[in-house]
Amino acid sequence: MPNAHIIGLGRSGIAAARLLKREGWDVTLSDSASAESLASRHTSEIFQQQQQQLTDNGITVKLGYSFTPEGEDLPQLIVVSPGVPWDIPALLRARELGIETIGEIELAWRRLQSCPWVGITGTNGKTTTTALIAAIFQAAGFNAPACGNIGYAACELALSETPPDWVIAEISSYQIESSRLLAPRIGVWTTFTPDHLSRHKTLENYFNIKAKLLNQSPFQIFNGDDPYLRENAPDRFVNAYWTSVKGKAELIADRGFYIEDGWVVDRGDRIVETSSLKMVGEHNLQNLLMAVAAARLAGIEKNAIAQAIANFPGVPHRLEHICTWQGIDFINDSKATNYDAAEVGLNSVNAPAILIAGGEAKAGDDTGWMKKIQEKAAAVLLIGDAATAFAKRLEEIGYSHYEIVETMARAVPISAELAKQHQAKVVLLSPACASFDQYQNFEQRGDDFRHLCLEFQERNSAD
Repeated sequence: MPNAHIIGLGRSGIAAARLLKREGWDVTLSDSASAESLASRHTSEIFQQQQQQLTDNGITVKLGYSFTPEGEDLPQLIVVSPGVPWDIPALLRARELGIETIGEIELAWRRLQSCPWVGITGTNGKTTTTALIAAIFQAAGFNAPACGNIGYAACELALSETPPDWVIAEISSYQIESSRLLAPRIGVWTTFTPDHLSRHKTLENYFNIKAKLLNQSPFQIFNGDDPYLRENAPDRFVNAYWTSVKGKAELIADRGFYIEDGWVVDRGDRIVETSSLKMVGEHNLQNLLMAVAAARLAGIEKNAIAQAIANFPGVPHRLEHICTWQGIDFINDSKATNYDAAEVGLNSVNAPAILIAGGEAKAGDDTGWMKKIQEKAAAVLLIGDAATAFAKRLEEIGYSHYEIVETMARAVPISAELAKQHQAKVVLLSPACASFDQYQNFEQRGDDFRHLCLEFQERNSAD
């Protein structure tokens, strides 16, 4: 019986383990986190049920265990979850020993490559663009689930009894890095700014990892309004389709998609009115363009596109309206996990705003974000590990309207009071940070914000 080791007890790792077990592999699933740590991220009952199901399926689970490829019983295959660094010593050693080592999405690709894929990558904008594309394909009658970093784990689709018509996959640089054969029919590159440099080391390396996905995609779509892509991609991708919210004159090639007179235009053909998209911000018009481009290259007709866009509710955790209390809108932008995304978030709301920011800081240039804070934020509440460093940066630029509140539970009621004091109409959670200091992921952080806001609104509704 072939032997496989799965690293990472998340949704992706569990799906990969179940898939290989079904195919007759002897499967071990490990996680360096302890049972207590993992259980704290869920309810203990759900965690125990999950553990029991894996054991009942004959999958060996090792918690608080750091895999090392040594001894006689080496696995023939190692599958890593998206959050596991590709260059940890154990994986480097495994590859030296000739053990096949792949990411979970590569495993799914190998089982689902008979289906056409749309692969969406980029620094920011991936999730919204992926959700829009999936909504359009589904409105056209396709079984086209979103997966990867949104929706299902890719291997969950491979486990399904009914194979999808299209796979719509949000694919991070981590997942591309751990994939060798992954080749979507349509590749979409949304934006490119410095991010994940603590892992990828250089901007060039980060760019080349992203470029690999597009190189392996027969049809390529690029955001033509992104300065870095516009400068660095055209010579490498001479047959690509480009998009621009600024009109046809800004396109790099004639085969592009653009906005003109309030319409998304496909090579001269009006497709859908931009006013039908309910989401705010120019960046979402760019996301709309890329989604329409993918749909048109897949042969989808205008009416399905128009129907999907008119009914699209937006994406959770990305400028998501939670509630309105005494004329103050509470908006969840937990998906803004870097400076550029947080700058876009602030740019999309009306000033003055009360900003909640902080978490686990990332490397990058915060200049644009700091400038936007000066322009739009009446006050900033700082949470998480980055709070002290962010406070220092705000002092450096002469901004003093901040307070270190440490937790979301403190931030929400204080933000409401500050909004009343400053006559601000918006409380915006847009952290500019990863969430791993206090939460399992940005979704859990956003869910906590939503819960606290709704609880605050209910408790103070009679005020």
